[in-house]
Amino acid sequence: MISVVFPGQGSQKVGMGSDIFNKFDYVKTIFKNADEILGYKISEIILNGPQHKLNQTTFTQPAIYLVGHSICEVLKNETNFFNNKFGFYAGHSLGEYTALMRAETITFEQGLLLLKNRGEAMQSAVPLGEGGMLAVLGVETEEIKEIINENFSKIRCFLANDNSNGQLILSGKNNELDKFATLLKEKRIKNIKLPVSAPFHCELMESATNVMEKIINQQNLKDPHYHVVSNVTAQPYQNINEIKNLLIKQIESPVRWRESIQYMIAKGTKIFVEIGPGRVLSGLIKRINKDVKVLNIDTLEDIQDIKL
Repeated sequence: MISVVFPGQGSQKVGMGSDIFNKFDYVKTIFKNADEILGYKISEIILNGPQHKLNQTTFTQPAIYLVGHSICEVLKNETNFFNNKFGFYAGHSLGEYTALMRAETITFEQGLLLLKNRGEAMQSAVPLGEGGMLAVLGVETEEIKEIINENFSKIRCFLANDNSNGQLILSGKNNELDKFATLLKEKRIKNIKLPVSAPFHCELMESATNVMEKIINQQNLKDPHYHVVSNVTAQPYQNINEIKNLLIKQIESPVRWRESIQYMIAKGTKIFVEIGPGRVLSGLIKRINKDVKVLNIDTLEDIQDIKL
């Protein structure tokens, strides 16, 4: 069985998608349409930067979605990739919107506007520069949960992403994360501050949840054509109401990526294809299970070389 996954924040880079943009007129049209839908030139930010602007979640979220969709359109038009029967679709955080769009639950325009609103709401939930995220390496989930719980009265940090064996991401205010990083160093646990603009997937995003709850509940969704695995439950969505409820919960809930991959493998997935910029998810999947095959489709060369 083959399953398809779509990356989230952290995979963005200036110039992503530029090779397919330069080669195919219909990709130029997709980018132009996105500019018109969003009301600003996301294409300019993607193709020319600057990187610090692309890293702001307001722009990162629609940008990664747009590039992932464009790669899929090239695969659809230039190859027989989508003739394959896929077991599951999944995406990491914002990547879940790309998965839902490719499963035909939301339209391209719907997804783009949802992520525009989501990015703006998440960016404004905490003042710029006040919150952030910390990668913790080499420890298991239960151990880090224990350290968080033991110290929560003094240092408020939250488990945001359970990404893979030995890679966990914490969210919090930067002054709290700095204290927690010092604590981890004392315990000889490796940690790295991440270049993100807000503390995602924790209760500090409450105002973003409130904004998105109204917007998501107004959406007209369709039943997915493929099984899409939710970040919140690490299980496939069952119906449209559940999709809406879990997309709302996803903003503050930890991303259960490790468990999502384990679920898809347990259900028979032998090959994962990551579609979108970078190779972050490919690396995580290999850490979760080194026996599965992982392919990455990011560039025109990847598209031309794809063999399943």
